Amino acid sequence: MYVFQVGGRYSAYPEGIAFDPANAEAVDATSVSLVDMRARLVEAERVIPSVSEADAFTVRATFTCQVTDAATVARQGVIDAAIPLRAYLSGEDQLSRVSAAHRIEEVNAVREQVTHRMNAYTTIVPPRIVGMSVEYVGIEVLTPDDLRTWEQEVRDERRMREMVRGQREFESDDVHRIADLLSQGSHYVDAFGVAREDISIHAIAARVHQAFADDKAYDRQVASQDKHRAHERESAERDRRQALLLAVLNHARESGYVDHQLLQQLLDFGNRAAAPNTSQATGALPHAAATSRSAGDASYGDRHGFIKDEDDLLD
Repeated sequence: MYVFQVGGRYSAYPEGIAFDPANAEAVDATSVSLVDMRARLVEAERVIPSVSEADAFTVRATFTCQVTDAATVARQGVIDAAIPLRAYLSGEDQLSRVSAAHRIEEVNAVREQVTHRMNAYTTIVPPRIVGMSVEYVGIEVLTPDDLRTWEQEVRDERRMREMVRGQREFESDDVHRIADLLSQGSHYVDAFGVAREDISIHAIAARVHQAFADDKAYDRQVASQDKHRAHERESAERDRRQALLLAVLNHARESGYVDHQLLQQLLDFGNRAAAPNTSQATGALPHAAATSRSAGDASYGDRHGFIKDEDDLLD
């Protein structure tokens, strides 16, 4: 709405009539004001202290404002309704006393107390602007930027830890499930892999055939090693008998006496080791001859140089 200042008088141009530049008041006016007659939401902010000098709370009150007398508003020079409303909000000194007892992290407690104080304040001392209707809507305590950033970081860290904890629980469940599968045997695991299409039947068959071939190769290798060790033992035993026989012969050559009984024992021992099935046939005659000689000449056992034990010969 247009408001004309003519001298010291302010008059509003009639509402609903098209503006006429030839209007007498328009021609004589020294100034013209355009006043918004619509209802508006107006916000007013104020900073209140906390228990720490390093931090402070910011409160924001909301009001509905609508011009009821355009001429009066133009006369008062009200350009922005937020200016007188900020002054009205600063008039409540109890807000500072309430907030000063709390830390910045206790913003929720401050919100509750500030709301109660503003409800009482606006009821006892309602907001007023001349030429306007003003109604209190509500108040909020803004979260400080540094506190919001801190809470966001704590929240993100908590979420990350919960996610990691959940992943570890899932992994633990998978480990137990896989362990249960493995405990039931490789065939069950193969069947599970085929059901999940992670393993093909052809791959399992190839692995089974390869394992069978590996087992046969291992058995052949073990048999070959056993045969080789048996051959080595036989060779060592043969060498020992030959050494013992040579020692007997050397002793006989040096002493001029042959112990036929000991010699027969060595021959019998070698025959049994070389051919157990034929030892009796090959050694019967010499053994009998040695026995008859021993019976015919009992004095052999008392002659000088007779060796009673083959271990004494090696010594």
